[in-house]
Amino acid sequence: MAPTTSYIERIKQLKSEKKITNDQLADMTGIPLGTLSKILAGISDSPKLVNIVAIAQALGCSLDYLISGNPENTNNYTLSQQEIRMVESFRQLDSHGKELTLLVLEKEKERVQSGDVSIDVRTERAKVLPSPVLRTPSVSASGLGKRVIPMYDMPVSAGAGIDLSDDLASEIRIPDNTKTQDADYALRISGNSMEPKFHDGDILLIENCESVEVGELGIFILDGAGYFKKFDGDRLLSLNPIYAPIPLSDFSDIQCAGRVIGKMYRK
Repeated sequence: MAPTTSYIERIKQLKSEKKITNDQLADMTGIPLGTLSKILAGISDSPKLVNIVAIAQALGCSLDYLISGNPENTNNYTLSQQEIRMVESFRQLDSHGKELTLLVLEKEKERVQSGDVSIDVRTERAKVLPSPVLRTPSVSASGLGKRVIPMYDMPVSAGAGIDLSDDLASEIRIPDNTKTQDADYALRISGNSMEPKFHDGDILLIENCESVEVGELGIFILDGAGYFKKFDGDRLLSLNPIYAPIPLSDFSDIQCAGRVIGKMYRK
């Protein structure tokens, strides 16, 4: 089958060979007849990729053939729905956005190939090895609804950041209930960047984890300095509006040391 000049002509050629009408193709693909007619008439300048994929599947050809005219699909690619959405989003970007996205993809490919797991952009999570200084909490022997977890006396900054390399920790007794059961260690903060919800000197309860979701509060180590912040995908945010966001792209070593699940209330 010789390649034709456009994907529209290739669709029409395959329809003709297989004796498929527009109505039949609409039923086979789930594409509304009006939308399909616009695609085949060239009225839709930028049809959705999901529709082109559906047409290729209905006509029994590869996406590569419809788009490029090459009947050989040597890579044997099959796009998932997530990949289709990514491509469609990419097509809506301006030239700067496309250039930045390609740069991130290239860096992420290098990171994955090298075995580094500092940032997982695909899941929009900060994902790292847990901090090596954290210790497993022990249960109190008293059996009176309390348990003991390590508490790090050096403050993690809620402002400008502070070194977290010191592995010395004391112990703190916390209530043993459903609200605290996931707490693996405690950490005292300093600074006012997380006010009005968290204040200087507050003791946070932290759950050991390798990642936090967008919008969650976590403890992050950026080039060796510790921060208590809200994770926002490609940056860290303070709750206090006077503090500017911290772009993660400014740091070479990015780690997540746990998820903040609450704080100890002062008596």
